[in-house]
Amino acid sequence: MSFNDPIERRGTHSSKWDMMETLFDVPQQDGIAMWTADSDYATAPCVIDALRRAADHGVFGYMPVHDDYLNAIQWWMKTRHNWDIDTSWALTSQGLGNAIALCLDVWTDPGARVVIFTPVYHEFQIKIEKAGREAVTCPLKHTGDTYVLDLEDAQSRLDGSEQMLIWCSPQNPSGRVWTTDELRGIAEFAARNDLILVSDEIHHDLVFPDHTFVPMHIAAPEVEDRLIVLTAASKTFNIAGQRTGNMIIPDAKLRKTMQNRLNTLDYKPAALSLQMITAAYSPEGAKWVDAQIEHLDQNRRTFDAAIADIPGVISMPLQATYLAWVDFSGTGMSYDEISQRVRKSARIAPSPGPDFGPGGETFLRFNLATQHHRIEEACARLKDAFSDLQ
Repeated sequence: MSFNDPIERRGTHSSKWDMMETLFDVPQQDGIAMWTADSDYATAPCVIDALRRAADHGVFGYMPVHDDYLNAIQWWMKTRHNWDIDTSWALTSQGLGNAIALCLDVWTDPGARVVIFTPVYHEFQIKIEKAGREAVTCPLKHTGDTYVLDLEDAQSRLDGSEQMLIWCSPQNPSGRVWTTDELRGIAEFAARNDLILVSDEIHHDLVFPDHTFVPMHIAAPEVEDRLIVLTAASKTFNIAGQRTGNMIIPDAKLRKTMQNRLNTLDYKPAALSLQMITAAYSPEGAKWVDAQIEHLDQNRRTFDAAIADIPGVISMPLQATYLAWVDFSGTGMSYDEISQRVRKSARIAPSPGPDFGPGGETFLRFNLATQHHRIEEACARLKDAFSDLQ
């Protein structure tokens, strides 16, 4: 379970590594890709073994969603999150970006207003706009070194025509793990405003010690008649390229509506992805995830210590995910100067904070899911790029 073995991803058609020069003007030859949310180490051995068995079998015919796959999802949610789900609740999608697009298509009208709390995963707003809907951005309150909800402010931004709330838990980009009371507050907000509640919980497995993730359905079971929970093995096991996720829908009426839409689209998941996820959601996979969290925790501590040495720069304490949310506002620099130093001087490609909506204007998001030596190199480059402040 070594997460530090070198793996060369340049020249492999990796979006993360082979597109950073095109997107961020960071040289591919010696740049460090720390933007898009996938990992630089191999997936769990049990997943690789499942692929080897499939390759040895040599037949890649049609495969339905089967009981082994559904039972594995059920087992994982129970053992990792204490969440009892029925296997009938889980519908597959082509990843969670596709799931969000499907939810917008099924439960909102063209031109409808959709609520998001910013800064948040930028694809929420992109998907909303692509669907011909309007995003209603409700800023989170930045208090000290964390974010908190301001539901009174959020309520003031609604006009009564909203149809959906897309929620992020754990929060991306800040890595915040929401409390049960906060989740109940969001659920009550959705119910009060008659909103379908889509809870994107894709990072729920990557939670650091001393923090506990609570699924929305556990926190607020009373809103299951308007709740769609999105989960996937993709971030947890670094298999995002398989484009397979779960829409877990406890309410039979909502579930039938989505199933009918999937039937209309003739959507079926790929056979290899079913085999990979079945293998991942297992005791062997769980041990690998526990080891990964230890690795990420070491990366987090190394990165935060280096950032703390740069005056005016703060890394928000990471409770979950492998995505460090770093605030450069204390430097007094403009975003353009901050970005120039990081991209051109440090030769690092992080995710631009403004892409995450209001509240992200002075931030950059750094992906820490990589080999430890690369974190150390990135830290040295950042400290050098801002050496005049030290």
